[in-house]
Amino acid sequence: MKVLIVEDETSAYDSIVAILKEIDSAIQIAENTESVSQTVNWLKENAAPDLILMDIHLSDGSAFLIFDYIEVAVPIIFTTAYDEYAIEAFKVNSIDYLLKPVKTDDLRRALIKFSRWSPTDLVIYLSRVSQLTAPKRYKDRILIPVRDTLLPVEVDNIAYFYTSDKTTFICLRDGSQFPYSSTLDHIFSSLDPAQFYRANKQYIVTRSNVKNITIWFDNRLLLTLDTAVPEPVYISKNRAADFKNWMVNG
Repeated sequence: MKVLIVEDETSAYDSIVAILKEIDSAIQIAENTESVSQTVNWLKENAAPDLILMDIHLSDGSAFLIFDYIEVAVPIIFTTAYDEYAIEAFKVNSIDYLLKPVKTDDLRRALIKFSRWSPTDLVIYLSRVSQLTAPKRYKDRILIPVRDTLLPVEVDNIAYFYTSDKTTFICLRDGSQFPYSSTLDHIFSSLDPAQFYRANKQYIVTRSNVKNITIWFDNRLLLTLDTAVPEPVYISKNRAADFKNWMVNG
């Protein structure tokens, strides 16, 4: 059995691999993808695995964005550290839904369930997953609270989103900044991923605002934006190819 692991945390990935090998040493890891865009590209370019283990919160947004780009014809076991409401919301769309840290017994039971599926069961599962693939409308305007008013801002006027000390800011192309009470994960899930990129844990950048890309000494990428930033914007070595593909192809 070949398994694709969609997980952006190294420790969580290592733990899942160790558990899989403990359950069945014959299980093969097809690949480890860390982001929505990387997963989409891998599924497009490679033969489908037998099973996907998928975290929900990835480095560039919600894993459910994957279904906006590609039809996924593979059973999925979702993994997450989040609460029971999210679990109930998505449980019908998966073979199983495991809370992090993933436990050996829980994953073993999920794999046994998978091994017992008939072709008919698989068809039913895929029909449920297809419910997630309805065309998604992305925000074209954001309301920013400014004292006792709400400032409407077109997303085309946004240069980047930035978080520091648990505070998120929206920076506009004219350099003005406003605090915004939302996480980058939540913000990114509402934006068009062809125009916005989750650069790292601190930044979401706008494609048209990227002025220059410098190859850094450790193969990271340093982004220069048209709008001033409070600290450097780096793309990790592991995501550099994915970012360059996004810049060219969206």
